[in-house]
Amino acid sequence: MKTASIRELRHDTITVLGWVADGQRVEIRRRGKPVAILSSPTRRTKATKRPDFAARLRSIYGNQVLAVTGTELLGQERGDR
Repeated sequence: MKTASIRELRHDTITVLGWVADGQRVEIRRRGKPVAILSSPTRRTKATKRPDFAARLRSIYGNQVLAVTGTELLGQERGDR
């Protein structure tokens, strides 16, 4: 891991960020003591397959149709209807 002082970061930001862009981690120090670590952002992997919520609801409720919808229940709770 490379190190840089706050002064180096302030006056030679392009070089320090170049190190980070190359995949290196850079420890920033103030008076010889570490205060921060700069690193490139981790790449997000594609999300795995989303859960099948409709199948889950079917397994819980089957083909049962509720008399009142969730929207209607909320409206009644709020006093809208």
